[in-house]
Amino acid sequence: MNRIAGVFVLLVVMYVALLASTPPDIWYSNLIDLANRQGLWGVMTLGVAVLIVAGGIDLSIGSVIGLSAVAFGLLMEAGYHPLLSLAATLGIGVLIGLAHGLLVTKLRLQPFIVTLCGLFVYRGLSRYVATGAVGLERIKKARPASAGVIDQLQYALVGESPAGLQFPAMFAVMLVLAAVLGLVLHKTVYGRYWYAIGYNEQAARYSGIAVDRQRIAVFVISSTCAALCGVLWLLSKSDANPESAGASYELYAITGAVLGGCSLRGGEGTALGMVLGAMVLPLLQKLVVFLGIGDAILPTVIGLTLLAGVMVDEALRGGTRLSGLFARLRPKGSGPGG
Repeated sequence: MNRIAGVFVLLVVMYVALLASTPPDIWYSNLIDLANRQGLWGVMTLGVAVLIVAGGIDLSIGSVIGLSAVAFGLLMEAGYHPLLSLAATLGIGVLIGLAHGLLVTKLRLQPFIVTLCGLFVYRGLSRYVATGAVGLERIKKARPASAGVIDQLQYALVGESPAGLQFPAMFAVMLVLAAVLGLVLHKTVYGRYWYAIGYNEQAARYSGIAVDRQRIAVFVISSTCAALCGVLWLLSKSDANPESAGASYELYAITGAVLGGCSLRGGEGTALGMVLGAMVLPLLQKLVVFLGIGDAILPTVIGLTLLAGVMVDEALRGGTRLSGLFARLRPKGSGPGG
């Protein structure tokens, strides 16, 4: 709870700094754009965060996003109905998660290795199936019958209409997804299983939990969320380059999960913390730009932010060298009874 309160205070301070550095005439459009970006990053963060709670990790998120964005566009360009293309793209995410889960549970491969291999495999597949960028305008010209449905999807999922109206639809998608996953995590037996597996897998097995089945389920959730993020990517950006779509997004997702209170050791995390953690990096990115610092330093800032989050996690767990270091740095007399 202390971590969540700290992230909330950090967000408030950053929002105040952003509004102070933003010209008043673009406040609304800037906040709408920020909220949609937070929604996009939040969808993938929620998926990988649930996996982290269960003691897993997924380094293929960015490549799955790229492959899904490309596949969604190519399916529509081939003449399939946009809604059918969306469902098929989510199906790709389900199959990828299923493959990851089976490799980890049945062959006993490390999730780090399996998903690292996936990072390269899915990026290569997206480059193979698409020789260049996939664009919505080209799809609308090639399939005019689908243009209206694509416009409706953009309005419903991204918040953009042909008339130029904007609202934070992707942020709303993230909140709905967070509500669903939060309900499963905190109010169902499956959520309790995932926490137990992440905290102590061996003890979970001895208690009768079907660990392999549950681990497969969380891998499917992670990859399906990444596939949904790929759909949102194409709808929001209007094109997807197989070389770069979603590149490095796995690092942003993991960073958001850690900042939101998910421990990389597993067994910890809340839906509220996941949402707040996912909101930090897009806001930080906006703030860096509007303060005139420049995008060049952003990867350094993100890396240091992730390092700080991991250090805080270690300190809060106690019993580590870091917790001893923080104890020594604490002013004398500030401890219990001091």
